This record gives sequence, C-alpha cells and structure tokens, in this order.
Amino acid sequence: MKKILFIAIALVLSACGTNKKVTEVANIDHAAKYAATITAKELGKHLFIYASDEFEGRDTGEPGQKKAIAYLKDFYVSQGIASPIGIDDYFQKVPAEFLNKRKRQVSLKDSENVVAFIKGTEKPDEIVIISAHLDHEGVKNGEIYNGADDDGSGTVAMLEIAQAFQMAGKEGKGPKRSILFLHVTGEEKGLLGSQFYTENPIFPISNTVCDLNIDMIGRIDDRHKSDPNYVYLIGSDKLSTELHKLSEEINKKYTKINLDYKYNDENDPNRFYFRSDHYNFAKLNVPIIFYFNGTHVDYHKPTDTPDKINYELLENRTKLVFHTAWEVANRENKIVADKAEKK
Repeated sequence: MKKILFIAIALVLSACGTNKKVTEVANIDHAAKYAATITAKELGKHLFIYASDEFEGRDTGEPGQKKAIAYLKDFYVSQGIASPIGIDDYFQKVPAEFLNKRKRQVSLKDSENVVAFIKGTEKPDEIVIISAHLDHEGVKNGEIYNGADDDGSGTVAMLEIAQAFQMAGKEGKGPKRSILFLHVTGEEKGLLGSQFYTENPIFPISNTVCDLNIDMIGRIDDRHKSDPNYVYLIGSDKLSTELHKLSEEINKKYTKINLDYKYNDENDPNRFYFRSDHYNFAKLNVPIIFYFNGTHVDYHKPTDTPDKINYELLENRTKLVFHTAWEVANRENKIVADKAEKK
C-alpha cells in the first residue's frame, strides 16, 4: 500500500513539474525574444559597410548603387530569406524608360528595387510591407554623399528586422501574415522606386495590409537634443485608427520612445508626409507609418557619415518597427483602413 502511495505522489509531482514547464513556455514573450537579436553592434557593422566610400553614394543606376543591391541580396541569401520573384532573383527591375518619364538634366540608367519575402504561416496572401530606400545622392563635385542616416539607417534596420523574423520562423514562430522587405530605388529622384512597385506590384495592392516605411532613424535633430529618446511618426492615423492605436500600445509596452507627431499635420510646411516612399502606398489607401528622426546639419551633405549615427537610438527605433510589424502580422484580424476614401 505504501509503495502504491509513493508512486502516486511521484506521478503527481512529475505532472506538476511538466505543467509548470508548459506554462513557462506558453508565457514566453516571443516578440521580445526575437527583438533582442536586433543590436546596435550589428546595425553598425552593416552601416559602416553600406555607407562607406566603396558604395559611392548609391546614386540611382550608378555602379555604387549596384554594389549596394548586391550587398542586400547577399545578406538575404546568407540568411536563407527567400525572394518573392524567383529562386535567385531579388531584383525588381526599374527600367530607365520609367525613371526618365520626367524631364531630367541627366538621364537615369536602369535600376532595381530589392525584394525579400517571408511567407505567412496562416494568412500568406495578406502582405505586410516594410520599406526603406536604398539610394542616395552619389558623388557631387568629387565628394561622396554616403547617406548614412539618409537612408542607410533605414536600410540596415530592415536587415536586422528581417533576420529577427527569420530566426522566429526557424523556431516555428513565423508570422501569420507574409512580410515583404522592400528596398526601393530612386527615392531621391522623386519616390520613383516605390511608385514603380505600386504600379507594378508583386502582390496585389488590395492584399497589402500596411507599409511601415523607415527613412532616417539614426540621428537626433536640434529639437530633441535635450531629450533624444524620440522618433517622429507620420501618417499612422491617416488611414487606420487601429494601426495608430496599435502603434502607441506597442511602444508603451516595449520601447517607450517619445512618439512625436509634430510633422503629422499634412499642412506642415515641410510636407514630410508627401516626401518619402510610404506616400505611394497611402495614395492607394494602404495604411502606413513613416518613421523619421527629422533633418539635421548633415542632411543631404557629404558629412552624413556612419560615425555620426547614434546606434543605441537606432537599435531601439528599429525594435519599435519590428514590434509593430510583429503585432500587425500576427494579430487575429487584419487591420482595417477605416479612414480610407471610397473609390
């Protein structure tokens, strides 16, 4: 009888231990776990290469820009992140004919958007886009415009975000919705790469859940020198009440950044809402958020170099985009564009 009782007690204790482990696993915050893989060190490693003189300012269609897209492709291949176009084709061709529709003093050459893709596990036809522009000003009067902040910062942020999502997928925690990593060309020439994508989408625009666009998130502007833990958010409330609310809740939970909406006013004289690649999606009623640190003394100058980036701020801002994308991609229902114009 004592032996039977001992065995019974042992089984109960074993079951309790097992249940505890199951509970602990269930309580893991997977978003926080994978966000932790985004580091200032890795962001800096990428940016000191991507915004180096070797890339010659990444001018649209020029040799430096070709080096840049090769770097991006090599990264995605090394991470095992697929292309949505073909097995080894990560480039959406943007022909010179399209780029030169507007009259230009110097004609632009053929260029490319770079695209990479993580397929959703449950709702693969719903696409969350994360975007940044890969180009910059090139070489002027013999000086290289490295564009470390504009938009090397957004570009390398995307690489770290993609790597984090890929790690999650390898461990069986891939996003429910698909994610398209869209590096667009020709932003400095007039938002041309994003315009080409929206007019020639790889996935239907009607299936696009939102565009989270990152353009300059590595510096501090004069307005925030005394309180640098900030980022400007533009457009989050223009088309989707839900996206705006989600964004604020995610920031409050994880990153605790001062979300500054100074430039969210469409009547602001700077007109930043109209000046980056998200706008080509917003025009088509796709909800967007534009992440931006504001202009600074090195904006569009050859002095925008990687040694001037605040990598701790870049890390936390990148994590904000990752957490927002994670929530949008994994929530049960697709966010609603309740403010979209009826067409």
